[in-house]
Amino acid sequence: MNELVLREDRDGVTTLTLNRADKRNALNLALWGELDAHVDAIAAAGDAIGAVVLRAAGPVFCAGNDLKERGVAAPRPHYQASIVTRLAELPQPVIVAVQGGCFTGGLELALAGDIILAGESAGFADTHGKFGLVPIWGMSQRLPRRVGEWKAREISFTGLPVSGAEAARIGLANHCVPDSELEATTRALAEAIAGQSRHSVFAYKRLYREQADLPLAAGLAHEVFNSAGVAPDFAERVAKQF
Repeated sequence: MNELVLREDRDGVTTLTLNRADKRNALNLALWGELDAHVDAIAAAGDAIGAVVLRAAGPVFCAGNDLKERGVAAPRPHYQASIVTRLAELPQPVIVAVQGGCFTGGLELALAGDIILAGESAGFADTHGKFGLVPIWGMSQRLPRRVGEWKAREISFTGLPVSGAEAARIGLANHCVPDSELEATTRALAEAIAGQSRHSVFAYKRLYREQADLPLAAGLAHEVFNSAGVAPDFAERVAKQF
């Protein structure tokens, strides 16, 4: 049986590839199970991995939840939502590379990324309303934090697609690049992250996550009193610069 999520490790970067291209990478329980196991392994690896890339095989990033499995019991309550959250809370920065459609559950999965890169073919949409569904994997929380509340309402209320270029303009994606450059751009960013101090980058991610909803004064205090301090290899890193 083919693996539904492929893993590649190279130069401190782990790449996970959704590998159900014949079904437009629709998210079935078997795929979720493999993704769950990979997230566990990456979390356990700690600073042996500096960055994570989530991408997809084929022309479509993800068509969303596999509706043919609607009503099939998941292994545990809130199964898919918990995997999305654990992906978002990995200590390593997560880059999501999107080409083609990225719809509903696929968009909720992409929103777990710290950085989203869009190819020019990318189209993002929240189609919960088309099927009479409401989100339970984080859309109503992560989308407005990415694009602002009012733009999020427009995207969710209308179900209309957002192009890769528009996604970059509104902050849903960090960059929009030609599809032919998506892989190289993603790799360059991942390697840049992996080349930084893991101590610093992991601490940054934790601080950004923990202070996201704090008022400025509380956030400033949180940064001071929850600092991870100087990296053990600080002196070695400084010496390399001179």
